[in-house]
Amino acid sequence: MKSKKYLLIILFLADALAGWSQAVQTTTATAAPDAGMQRFPDIMTVILAASGSLLFIVAMIYVIKVNQFLYKRVLTLEAQKSGAALPEESPAPAAAKADSFWTDVRKKYWEDAVPIEREGEITLGHAYDGIRELDNRLPPWWVNMFFLTIIWAVGYMWYYHWGGSGASSAEEYKTEVEVAKKQIAVALAGKANDIDESNVTALTDPAALGEGELIFKNTCAACHGQKGEGLVGPNFTDDYWIHGGGIKNIFKTIKYGVPEKGMISWQSQLKPVDMQHVASYILTLRGTNPPNQKAPQGQIWTEGATQDSTAAGSTPGQGPK
Repeated sequence: MKSKKYLLIILFLADALAGWSQAVQTTTATAAPDAGMQRFPDIMTVILAASGSLLFIVAMIYVIKVNQFLYKRVLTLEAQKSGAALPEESPAPAAAKADSFWTDVRKKYWEDAVPIEREGEITLGHAYDGIRELDNRLPPWWVNMFFLTIIWAVGYMWYYHWGGSGASSAEEYKTEVEVAKKQIAVALAGKANDIDESNVTALTDPAALGEGELIFKNTCAACHGQKGEGLVGPNFTDDYWIHGGGIKNIFKTIKYGVPEKGMISWQSQLKPVDMQHVASYILTLRGTNPPNQKAPQGQIWTEGATQDSTAAGSTPGQGPK
């Protein structure tokens, strides 16, 4: 019966470890590639979890055994006080008296309890209500676990601090910071792709405007001039706009274009954040007064205007602005 109980405990522990390992492997597989350095800490987590589970199971077994022992002890003391006789347990069969090899190992290296008939050898001579005080040695399981923790601590210190194989706390912190930065960059990139004409805002930081200038010169200057002075397309440096000024109208014109006037849609070639950069750069061209400016087209744009203006003098083939 006991062997079946221990077998069930081992199977339960193995199932718990399998589930834990699968969870760790799933987490590691979905983590960033740079998180490979975390594999050893994951293994240590599994080992610590397995050790904790084993200790918990062993502790529960001993709690049950102690409860059974105390219960029998209380019954015996009450029977002695009342003069009643407890029914004697039937003696075990002769075949069951001989302990197996594993039982001997468990008793010697895990329990090593002094038999009741030899308790007189370790008594301290103190008795309280019929309970004698014994000078028992520390349980071997406790001593063995103590030595295992020392060995574990030495290995841990060597791996992380003395041998230089494992990452120190400072190195792990730097690694986690780098991983967090990449995750933030991915999140911001996803957020940047959510920009449209309804929520776009004008950027003012030099880095974004520099990217916008580069995009403008590579994609827009052929029609609007290197300095926005206007060629086939209209002039960006004056106050006149054909399809409305402001960041939202400019972004919308870049995104959808005006095909009937030669302005193509750029949403299939530029990301939303790129269109935001170039639209923000176009706003900075106002009042720069470059040479060879094209004549104004459209109407003067004022902030707060809600409708796009349409130029009476614009001609097909000219890019709108």
